[in-house]
Amino acid sequence: MSSSTLYLLTLAFFLQTAFGADPLFHFCSHSGNFSAYNPYEPNLNKLTAYLSVQAPPSGFGMGSVGQKPNQAYGLALCRGDVSSQDCETCVVEAGSEIRKRCPYNKGGIVWYDNCLFKYSNQEFFGQIDNGNKFYMWNLNNVSEPQAFNHKTKQLLTELATEAYANSKLYAAGETELYGSEKLFGLTQCTRDLSASDCKKCLDGIIDELPSCCDGKQGGRVVGGSCNFRYEIYPFLNSL
Repeated sequence: MSSSTLYLLTLAFFLQTAFGADPLFHFCSHSGNFSAYNPYEPNLNKLTAYLSVQAPPSGFGMGSVGQKPNQAYGLALCRGDVSSQDCETCVVEAGSEIRKRCPYNKGGIVWYDNCLFKYSNQEFFGQIDNGNKFYMWNLNNVSEPQAFNHKTKQLLTELATEAYANSKLYAAGETELYGSEKLFGLTQCTRDLSASDCKKCLDGIIDELPSCCDGKQGGRVVGGSCNFRYEIYPFLNSL
């Protein structure tokens, strides 16, 4: 389920809010296809149902169903501030939607604001996924890009350090900008990664800030194993 193509999405975040029920993005795997009534299909169906039950209580679920060569592997991750109920809603929707978008692909991944859903016929647990990745950014520029970029990287680096030391591999926080203005951010990894690989994954995508979001009021680098987001407005739920 790897793709060397990096998709750059120039979507303003007010559009994401307006169409929040739609996926942010998805990839269909090129690792193989299956036909109707293939033994892989019922395994994938069972896996999808399993993840919709396993993920919501803790915000993360992973597992496999079946035996090789028809074994299905998958995981689901909800954003760290999302309630169990909203997590379940998102994972159920994501599992259904990716099957519609990749109906006979043996692997696929889909991202929503509230969750990530990924499956494959190849085991991927514990491996950093650098192939499935995309950028999003706010179309508005800041007035002092150099100082803003420095503050953004500083905040995200601090949150990356907090995230890999947290059992949920998630951290969120804020920092002062100018006067009363604040910068808000989050970092998160899928919990199949070790703490050290989570830090490695986050450090890698934070290094992509200049390519993604140079001088932009908000931005995200979203991958199959980790992601970050920053904004000049609060975007997280109160826990």
